[in-house]
Amino acid sequence: MSKQKFELKLKEHSEQGNLYEVNVELPLSTGWIDNLQIILETKNKRIVKEIKYDKIENDTIYFKNDLYLETQALYKYYFTCLVEGRRVNFKNKQITKEYEITNEEMYKMSVNFETPEWTKGKLMYHIFVDRFNKGRKEKLKPMPRRTIHNKWDEEPIIGPDSNGIWNADFYGGDLKGIIDKLDYIYELGVTILYLSPIVTSQSNHRYDTADYENVDPYVGVNEDLKTLCKEAHKRNMKVVLDAVFNHTGNDSIYYNEFKTYGDSGAYNDPNCKYSKFYRKNNNQFDFWWGMRNLPVCNGDSKEWCDYILAEGGIIDKWFNLGIDGLRLDVADELTDKFIEGIRIAVKRNKKDGFILGEVWKDVMGMDREYIRSGKGMDSIMNYFFMDALIRYYKDGDVHKLKDTIKNFEVNYPNDILNSSMLFTSTHDISRAINIIKCDDFNKNGEWRWNLYNESLDYCKNYKLEDRKKAKDLYKAYISMIMFMPGILSIFYGDEIGMEGMGNLANRKPYPWGKEDKELLDFFKVLGNIKKNEKILADADLKILEINNDYILFERNKNDEKIVVGVNRTGDVKIINKQEENELQLFSLNESNSKKLNPHGAFVIKKTKNTTHK
Repeated sequence: MSKQKFELKLKEHSEQGNLYEVNVELPLSTGWIDNLQIILETKNKRIVKEIKYDKIENDTIYFKNDLYLETQALYKYYFTCLVEGRRVNFKNKQITKEYEITNEEMYKMSVNFETPEWTKGKLMYHIFVDRFNKGRKEKLKPMPRRTIHNKWDEEPIIGPDSNGIWNADFYGGDLKGIIDKLDYIYELGVTILYLSPIVTSQSNHRYDTADYENVDPYVGVNEDLKTLCKEAHKRNMKVVLDAVFNHTGNDSIYYNEFKTYGDSGAYNDPNCKYSKFYRKNNNQFDFWWGMRNLPVCNGDSKEWCDYILAEGGIIDKWFNLGIDGLRLDVADELTDKFIEGIRIAVKRNKKDGFILGEVWKDVMGMDREYIRSGKGMDSIMNYFFMDALIRYYKDGDVHKLKDTIKNFEVNYPNDILNSSMLFTSTHDISRAINIIKCDDFNKNGEWRWNLYNESLDYCKNYKLEDRKKAKDLYKAYISMIMFMPGILSIFYGDEIGMEGMGNLANRKPYPWGKEDKELLDFFKVLGNIKKNEKILADADLKILEINNDYILFERNKNDEKIVVGVNRTGDVKIINKQEENELQLFSLNESNSKKLNPHGAFVIKKTKNTTHK
């Protein structure tokens, strides 16, 4: 059966759902067609809608009907009909007979769900604010339960300080310091800044909020955030702020265990205005993972929701200072309803505001609606894709990478894939150059960056023995992940190969004036290719060849292609599939589309008049 046409045309739009006109054209050459239906499936629902006969013209039969679909991030669908009494299914513009359609064979569509264009395929720079750069000249003023470093190049405290307090040593990295380095970040090809939490908090990481309404004194003042956003926007950069809404600190205005903020607070007064902010069991406060410095907030509390989500609330205050998006800390521990409220608040401030969730698992495979509904987060930190990429590069695990990519192709909206956050490393894991080079990570662990030995002394004292070898391995790995679909986030200092085993030793101050210039130049070249090659925003991913030795993949859109080859071994590899008339954008270790030298890579561009053999 040929010359079939299937079209879903938008007729009416609303926030709750859309009305479509479904038009189908089929040839009558194989017989009379009857009982045409569209079958749509979501995680929890199956919709069957008959498409009515309309007319016959020139041996073509036409069907038409209206179809209302509720807002949803992903529908899978296909068409089915009877041809002379035989069941025929139409999937991906092909026909099959008398067997059930698989998930892989269905069409995909989203209703009222798309991620902001400025996120897709971009380069992000992740800043752990206290350790990036200090802009102020004056010394930090002492504050309770804080240790201040005298020099920028001092080693951080790994473990508890002399008073038994963790994560309480400060260097004074601030917003002015980031502003001073915006041109440096821009030269990397970065278009998105992602800041670790900056509001007043107990610790240097600031995931234990003390006051949502004010920037931490060591970071600056609220006006500094406004200035940073203005300066970033002048350079066509967006600003995403880490938002911690699952819990607060115990030393906070809201809980106030130590009476730092007077005699009120939920810990001291069950009748105070903040008491209903917190979740309780049997009249006892809940604490995140049992950590008594992190009381858990109640996402079902009207008082808490109003404080964060209502007009004039915390999200509005932050967006009024100029930010463009939020990264939701431990997003899968927030309620679906609360996340939907975050979306409403973000989108009323900026229609293209971005909501990125910290979710470590396969989000579309989880029994949650915070993305599937189309009414919650825009995208995720893509830990499980990164795990597959690391396992391939370190171990030659072809199967997990193939399965992970197929899972994305079948079960995820394309917009999520194109705006999901890949990363060199993050504040929660070891530094990228350590992960790639060292053998001290558990191959059989849940995540390929899990350490065999997580003792504080081991992490504090670890040093790479062969940095040159590490850099060779690292550059080839970066050449691979740079061109995979999604945002690539560079954790501050990964562009110069900063080292750090474990999630405390990975947070050293950026060594200004002592950069690895060779590695920095390498990142600049790749980052600006990613920035300038526009198809990388949303081009399809196709694996051309993958084996234990090298990967060859293509990003294609319309008549344009970017082809990437990466050698994960120390041997020369000859490429069987060769390119003609290509434009070479990048070569690592003098590699090209015919030969990959040891730990080599290439990036080439093809246009309409070239073909892949």
